[in-house]
Amino acid sequence: MNQKHTEISQLGEFGLIDRLTEGIEHVNASTVTGVGDDAAVLRYPDTEVLVSSDLLVEGIHFDLTYVPLKHLGYKAAVVNFSDIYAMNGTPRQITVSLGISSRFTVEHMEQLYAGLRLACELYGVDLVGGDTTSSRSGLIISVTCIGDAQAGKVVLRSGAKNTDLICVSGDLGSAYMGLQLLEREKAVSAGDKDFIPKFEGKEYLIERQLKPEARRDIIAALAEKDIVPTAMMDISDGLSSELLHICKASHTGCRIYEDRIPIDYQTAVMAEEVNMNLVTAALNGGEDYELLFTVPLHCHDKVQSIEGVKVIGHITDPQLGCALVTRDGVEMTLRAQGFNHMPPAQDNDSQQ
Repeated sequence: MNQKHTEISQLGEFGLIDRLTEGIEHVNASTVTGVGDDAAVLRYPDTEVLVSSDLLVEGIHFDLTYVPLKHLGYKAAVVNFSDIYAMNGTPRQITVSLGISSRFTVEHMEQLYAGLRLACELYGVDLVGGDTTSSRSGLIISVTCIGDAQAGKVVLRSGAKNTDLICVSGDLGSAYMGLQLLEREKAVSAGDKDFIPKFEGKEYLIERQLKPEARRDIIAALAEKDIVPTAMMDISDGLSSELLHICKASHTGCRIYEDRIPIDYQTAVMAEEVNMNLVTAALNGGEDYELLFTVPLHCHDKVQSIEGVKVIGHITDPQLGCALVTRDGVEMTLRAQGFNHMPPAQDNDSQQ
């Protein structure tokens, strides 16, 4: 069956926008107007407004060899929702801007928007605008998310205090192991169109990499328990990197314990297959989009009662530094070794 391919030039910029946004309905009272004017109109009386942006570049943040466009659209939206939840807020609107190279058709963009629209539908977020332009370097996606939070309930990175408990949701390292699996099967396939990848028994890892979810359930559970974290981030670049961000912003140290870091069984199996240290993967893998947060010591019992949350350590005085305590009781200095979005240039003529 031959799939129809429509050149984007046939529709033009505004025709493409009309095609991709047709039928979008708004669900948030703060959305006054969306797509169709020079700017969206939003109304946020008596609340804190939150804004977050992410830029995804083909070849840097995603590989279309194994990332379906619908999954990419879904993920591009959800990772922005996650940033708003990490501030203890609720995402309400997004704008989406695209840089599109000539190899993409209208149907390709419809697949991407199918994922974006599905994410918005499931999380109750309105798509209210954006922009499109041509690109000479593949596909570029820029998403800006606007959200809100109750006055006085916004959580920053800078509020952690000595003796606070360090907590994480879910499990860590699984998204990174999913990436290793996808990269391995890509290498094995060597361009063979009939190649069938071997994902049996590791479906969870693939889902964690290609279709992550934002942890709004944890935010809801914290609110139900009347817990406002003292500091919080989502884990996009790895546990060690994010925890060091919190400690730097809060002027503290920390201790986390190896035997308390939550790791899924499939993650452990995959790490063994690729001969990778499991704890290193959990600390530095990134893209888990779980929540890392701190709470006062007196909240221990309440936070322990939340399903999917685990206490992994505590905040210390800054003089003690930041360390991982191994199963043998040895303290190892925490280092940020997560994904670097701005690697050094490979230019032999660069200044020394």
